[in-house]
Amino acid sequence: MLRVAAAQSISVPGQVQANVQSHLSMVREAARHGVQLLVFPELSLTGYEPALVADLVLGADDAVLAPLREAARATGMALVVGAPAAPVTPGGKPAIGAWVFEADGSAALYRKRYLHPGEEQFASAGSEDFHVRPLAGQPTALAVCADTTHPEHARAALDGGALLYACGSVISEGGYAKDSGQLQGYAADLGLAVLMANHGASTGGYTCAGRSAFWAPGGEQVVAAPGVGACLVMASREGGAWQGRVVEIAAP
Repeated sequence: MLRVAAAQSISVPGQVQANVQSHLSMVREAARHGVQLLVFPELSLTGYEPALVADLVLGADDAVLAPLREAARATGMALVVGAPAAPVTPGGKPAIGAWVFEADGSAALYRKRYLHPGEEQFASAGSEDFHVRPLAGQPTALAVCADTTHPEHARAALDGGALLYACGSVISEGGYAKDSGQLQGYAADLGLAVLMANHGASTGGYTCAGRSAFWAPGGEQVVAAPGVGACLVMASREGGAWQGRVVEIAAP
């Protein structure tokens, strides 16, 4: 069985330690359900707070992230969390990073390749046209929000061997229909499984829609959160068939 999940988390602006603790609560709940890969939204550890990005750059070995690395190891679960990261070019603006912590204790970083208009004021783009790595036994391509609005990103991921397209996002209610439709299109047209983790509450001035979701290859939406709030959106494949479930996460 393969079981992946989107963590529809709620971030406290700029409070990395507090957000690490809420992430750990979601990891523990996901472990109870046998999740093998858990993906959090864009900049989940800081909130989508452009003015704070430069002061909140994190590295894989930073002590504040140690509990997440240990949780991945202890649960045997791969985690993808969002945080500002060092730029590709030293001295440049920070990147919008997706940190991967794996069950063997290793860490990897994907930097958002395509910036949303206006993000160039506080962030620099990554240089990888795609980032595919084996997570939960699946060749998984990582994407961060605006990456998913560029079809060439999903196509490059497919050409790079991806079977699962996993993205952390900040999607507002007004943008949800278009963005989710594009993601469903990658499942329908490219044959990718698509997992999208959105914020469960407003962040950085965006009234996020929640509604994190999973689409099976072929385009069927297997499961989606009904709206906002903290929850796990889980998709499981057994015997070739996909099933989904949403588990609410109580506020601490």
